[in-house]
Amino acid sequence: MDGNTPEIKKGRKYAQVVAGARKVFLAEGFEGASVDLIAREAGVSKATLYSYFPDKRVLFVEVAKEECARQADRALRVDVEDIPVRQMLVGVGRKMMEFLTSPFAQRIFRICVAESDRFPELGQEFYMSGPKLLEDRLTECFEHACARGELNIDDVRMAARQFQELMKADVFIKMVFNIIDKPEQHEIDRVINGAVDMFLARYGV
Repeated sequence: MDGNTPEIKKGRKYAQVVAGARKVFLAEGFEGASVDLIAREAGVSKATLYSYFPDKRVLFVEVAKEECARQADRALRVDVEDIPVRQMLVGVGRKMMEFLTSPFAQRIFRICVAESDRFPELGQEFYMSGPKLLEDRLTECFEHACARGELNIDDVRMAARQFQELMKADVFIKMVFNIIDKPEQHEIDRVINGAVDMFLARYGV
């Protein structure tokens, strides 16, 4: 890879390869995920795997991009024009926390950070397909709320970044450093409600 992810061929076994790779990366991490193991889990030959992905990094980036895009879309699948802003923020927060506290998100985050020095494109692709995509969609939500007179925000994009960071308080960072394994629901609710309260204290009308 030269810093840019090459165009991926999407044939009939593409989804099968990506699904197998997702399981292996989640279980073994980036270094532990051998091409042989991925091909075996996906039920394809190594030749077939290489016909889709020239190396393991390309495959990992594709797995991370697809999962992050899917989760970001799910997190913001709300009708922002028809519900009060607090209800919208709590709903988005719950879905964000479902992803942030999932084994996949924790593993992907650690891998991207660990490999970002050697393979900066991994971190770049993860950022664009995860945090940046979520930032874009939160920005749209907040713009709608501002237009309805429920929020008063000068820099909407910065507010979107701030909301993401508020959702990472306490539980997320403790999971990253293995302080806790799986948070209790009341801990998750505490983070969500605290984030929404603080956000609305600053930007609510």
